[in-house]
Amino acid sequence: MRARRMTHVLITATAAGSLLAACSGAGGSTSGGGDGESINVLMVGNPQMEDIAKLTKSTFTKDTGIKVNFTILPENELRDKVTQDIATKAGQYDVATVGAYEVPVWHENGWLHELGSYADKDSSFDKGDLLKPMVQSLSGADGKLYALPFYGESSMLMYNKEVMAEKGITVPERPTWQQVADIAAKVDGGRPGMKGICLRGLAGWGELGAPLTTMVNTFGGTWFTKDWKAQVNSGGFKKATNFYVDLVKKHGEAGAPQAGFTECLNAMSQGKVAMWYDATSAAGSLEDAKSSKIAGKVGYAYAPTVETKSSGWLWTWAWAMPKTTKKADAASQFMLWASSKKYEQLVGEELGWARVPSGKRASTYEIPEYKTAAAAFGDITLNSIQEADPTNPGVQPRPTVGVQFVAIPEFQDLGTKVTQEISAAIAGKTSVDKALDNGQKLAEEVAKNYK
Repeated sequence: MRARRMTHVLITATAAGSLLAACSGAGGSTSGGGDGESINVLMVGNPQMEDIAKLTKSTFTKDTGIKVNFTILPENELRDKVTQDIATKAGQYDVATVGAYEVPVWHENGWLHELGSYADKDSSFDKGDLLKPMVQSLSGADGKLYALPFYGESSMLMYNKEVMAEKGITVPERPTWQQVADIAAKVDGGRPGMKGICLRGLAGWGELGAPLTTMVNTFGGTWFTKDWKAQVNSGGFKKATNFYVDLVKKHGEAGAPQAGFTECLNAMSQGKVAMWYDATSAAGSLEDAKSSKIAGKVGYAYAPTVETKSSGWLWTWAWAMPKTTKKADAASQFMLWASSKKYEQLVGEELGWARVPSGKRASTYEIPEYKTAAAAFGDITLNSIQEADPTNPGVQPRPTVGVQFVAIPEFQDLGTKVTQEISAAIAGKTSVDKALDNGQKLAEEVAKNYK
C-alpha cells in the first residue's frame, strides 16, 4: 500500500477528533531544571504515564537539564491527536506514546525515527532484555526497532476475592466466557450497589474494540477472512457481540456506554463491581493501597476462552519519535531513561513495586521486591504476553497480524465506527443486528481496497 493513500486514510479518519482534542482542557504540563533544552511529550492518561509525569522533574530533568513538557490525554483523544500531528508533520511533539498497531504502519509511511541504534549505543539500556513479543510488535518490516516499550500488557480477568468467598465461588484460573457470565449473575448485587462485571462500553477501536475483539477471536469470529471477506454481521463475530452486549446490559457497570479503561479501573478499585476483564497492566493500580479499596483482595485469572486455548490481547504503550523533531538527542535520552531498568527501580522505590511499568523486560520478573509485590498477578501477566499470538489469534487464518486489531491504516476509523454502533446497542438505542449490519457495510468498503 502506498504511503500517500495511507496518509489520506489516517488524516481523514482523525481530523474531527483532533480538532476536538486540540480544544479540550484535558492534560497538563510538567517542566523543571535549569535553562537546558526542553522537549514536548504527548502521552495517554494511564496511571503509569501519570507516574512518570510526577517523577521526571526531580530525577531526569535534575540529572540532564532537559525539561519535559507533558501533554496527557484520554486514550481516544490521544489517538486522534498524535495521528494528526504525525501524519500532517506538524512537529508539535518530540515524543509520543503509540502502540503495536501504529508502529508498523507509521514506519512504512516513513514517519518515525529508528530507535534501535540509540538503544544499542547505551549499554545500560540492555536492549536484549526486552521481551521478544514487545520487540516484534514495535519493529518495522526491516526488522529495526521504531519505538521503545514503556510497558507491555495482555488481558486477564480480575475479581474481588472477598465477594467470591462470601458467595462460595471459586473462579477457575482459565475460565470460559460462559463461566464468567454465570459468576457475574451470582455476584451481581452481592454487596449494596455492586454489579457483576465491568466491560468497556465506550466507543473506540482501542476502548470497547479491544476486549470485544478478543472475545470475537475466541468465539470463532474475525473481522476479515484471509481473502478479505468481511465477517462483522455473521458467525463468531455476531455470537461474541450478542454475548458481550447481553452480559454488560444484564450485569455490567452503571453508565456502561461511557465506560472505558479508566472508568472500569475506578469501578473495580472502589468495590463497585465484582469482576473486570481488561489489561494486565491494571493490576498494579488495583494493588496500590493508596488508591484502591481492594488492594490485597484481588484474584487474577487468564483471559476467558470459548474455542481457543488462550485469548489475551497483546499491546504495548511505547515511546516513539516523529521524524519532524529537531531535538532527537534530547528526546532519545528521555525515551531510553523512561524504558530503562533504572526507571523501574525508581518507581519501585518511590511509588511502590506493584506500580512498576512491567511487561516489557525479562529482568523485571527477577527483581525480588517486584516478585513479592506482583506475586498474585506477575506470572499470569508474563505468561499471557508470551501466549498471545498476533499471527494466529483465532480459529481461522487472518489477512494481517494483530490480536485485538487489524493491522491496516483503515482499521482506526473502521473499528471506531463499528464500536460506536455497538456502544449504541449497549445503551439500548439500537439492536445488535442493526449495529452489526451497519458495521458489515463499513467493513466491506474497507475490504475492497485489498481484493
